[in-house]
Amino acid sequence: MSESYGKGKIRDYSFTQNRELSWLKFNLRVLEEAMDETVPIFERLKFISIFTSNLDEFFMVRVGSLFDLNEISPDDIDNKTGQTPLKQLSEIFNQVPNLMAIKDKTYSDVCAELEQSGVCDVTYEQLNENERKIVDNYFEAIISPVLSPQIIDPQHPFPHLKNKQLYAAAVIAGKKDKKSLGIIPVPEALPDFITVCERPLRFIRMENIIINRCQEIFGIYNVVDCAIISVTRNADISFDEEKFEDAADDYLKIMSHLLKKRQRLSPVRLEIQGEEKEELAGLLRKRIELDENQVFFVKSPLNMKYVFTLEKKLHSSYSGEIKYIPYSPRYPEDIDPKGSIIEQIVQGDKLLFYPFDQIEPFLKLLKEAAFDEDTVSIKITIYRLASASKIANELCAAAENGKDVTVLVELRARFDEANNIAWAERLEQSGCRVIYGIDNFKCHSKVCLITRHVKNKIQYITQIGTGNYNEKTAAMYTDLSFMTADDEIGHDATIFFQNMLIANLNGNYSSLMVAPSSLKSGLISLIDEEIKKGENGRIIIKANSLTERDIIDKLSQASNAGVKIQLILRGICCLRPQIAGKTENIQVTSVVGRYLEHSRVYCFGNGAEMKIYISSADLMTRNLTRRVEIACPIKDKRIKTQIIKMISIILKDNVKARTLLSDGSYVKKETGEEKINSQLYFQQNSLHERIQRPAPAKEKVEKSEESGVFKKLFGFFKK
Repeated sequence: MSESYGKGKIRDYSFTQNRELSWLKFNLRVLEEAMDETVPIFERLKFISIFTSNLDEFFMVRVGSLFDLNEISPDDIDNKTGQTPLKQLSEIFNQVPNLMAIKDKTYSDVCAELEQSGVCDVTYEQLNENERKIVDNYFEAIISPVLSPQIIDPQHPFPHLKNKQLYAAAVIAGKKDKKSLGIIPVPEALPDFITVCERPLRFIRMENIIINRCQEIFGIYNVVDCAIISVTRNADISFDEEKFEDAADDYLKIMSHLLKKRQRLSPVRLEIQGEEKEELAGLLRKRIELDENQVFFVKSPLNMKYVFTLEKKLHSSYSGEIKYIPYSPRYPEDIDPKGSIIEQIVQGDKLLFYPFDQIEPFLKLLKEAAFDEDTVSIKITIYRLASASKIANELCAAAENGKDVTVLVELRARFDEANNIAWAERLEQSGCRVIYGIDNFKCHSKVCLITRHVKNKIQYITQIGTGNYNEKTAAMYTDLSFMTADDEIGHDATIFFQNMLIANLNGNYSSLMVAPSSLKSGLISLIDEEIKKGENGRIIIKANSLTERDIIDKLSQASNAGVKIQLILRGICCLRPQIAGKTENIQVTSVVGRYLEHSRVYCFGNGAEMKIYISSADLMTRNLTRRVEIACPIKDKRIKTQIIKMISIILKDNVKARTLLSDGSYVKKETGEEKINSQLYFQQNSLHERIQRPAPAKEKVEKSEESGVFKKLFGFFKK
């Protein structure tokens, strides 16, 4: 299928798929981890919680954006399928009930197994006599005084139901059996659950306590039916450009029109816990103004954030039995913890591989720079900080110690706005120069530049990462942190910060590829280089998602030229591989495991001549055209070999990896004789070696040896 667009161009839909449906398949892969019996049982419960919060955000942002787009531009078409917003919404609402049924079944199975391990989520009816006394006393003393029940009648209009807050909703009958609605908010100030027994761990969720007391709470009325409910609203009140990244119309016009056309936070979904209650659903749907397909009956909890609070209640003896054994990251073998980190980087580039390597070397770099008499300035971009950020504290210390510290803080990092604002104020108070990026362009790049004045010369130490400057996510996400004293990269980083200070998005750079000016065009040029090589061309890309249509089309062109392409995409992939004459030379792998795969790596070519970039950018329209992103070349042969080793192990993963088929579905790889879980491998094996930097005289030998390493690592390309 194809359709005309632009001036005489034809858009081919035969090898692409819708972004939103691809994302739903990703979230199913998350849920599949909860079904995996090799995963510790409490970790499986956490995967259900992650699936639930993922889907909540999907409705708040992506589904909300489609409703907005349908209102203001109903004829706009998705450039991967040619579908209108309404058609996309229809397909989403057809897919989600099946996902919810799988979640309900998985939750039931996991809870049954958890109960055998002594962790029990109980209802009021399942409490024993002593436990009921605990709950009843707690209700009278703590819960009842803060409840605010409301009936809906002419004197009591229907209340605003907050986004994702839990409510007990009831059909109540008064005099002459006249029916109306009753609403009880589950107070957000109350805990998610109360523990009624420590060993075994038995707990009851707050909403289950309140729903049990509905008849008592509404007193003079007869409660005909009741259930816990939750409304999901279009919660993207920042009006971020991500909502419309695939829209053909001008973003600013869309925003202007949108603000006039709709009220913020319009509802997009109603969830009702329990069996289908048509009368209750009908009354609520009429009040909230939703279509029938926007109402979902769910048997599992509507809000599963309680799981992470529950985890803190688990006795330490549970670790290794129902939870993952805690992992302690290693200190990189090629970095001397006692030596100067600056001197070691000057001697040779360094790479940290989170969460398997400690973040400590980078923290040490900042601390050392703060007290180094040769350091003149520190400049850094901040997208998401930990709430108790050691990195931010080191920057404050540097400023207080007289260093010139410039921090570009992105205040529009979704759901982290308040934390970033608080840290921006703290940084300013410490003497840092804080800037806030460029209008309409989020700064998503991860770059830190330390400028030193050594022996009358300027020396740069540049760190570029694939993930945030956040100690918490560094323990949960797989990311790369590259540290170099390369003059060309340092000079480019200097120009980058100068451009950010004057809001110049069109700077010229020697080594770095920077969005929105040169990253997309640079990637296309690199793909073109491989196209010229034909069957000798090689492309490997690791990222979170692929949605950018021009990149998709260029990869298809490369495939048709015979270039062998390996894509490692954890989340969305709008390209369908293995389609004859379109994408037959493209293979797509997705890895979902204990840690969130987050690093972005672009590889072009073969052997020692392979060009490798690490980046903050996914292959999405927003990243390549509407954000400030950086891709950095890897020049050091040792670091290139480390990255290639990482990529090769991920591609050999046959435990947590799935393969994308031509129809858009995913299947687990065949295990074979040897099981390879890439993340477990990296826990047990380092990318680093205890080696000295090679002497220049041995360069030819090393090149030959290195070529052998590349051939060995990439033998999987041979058919």
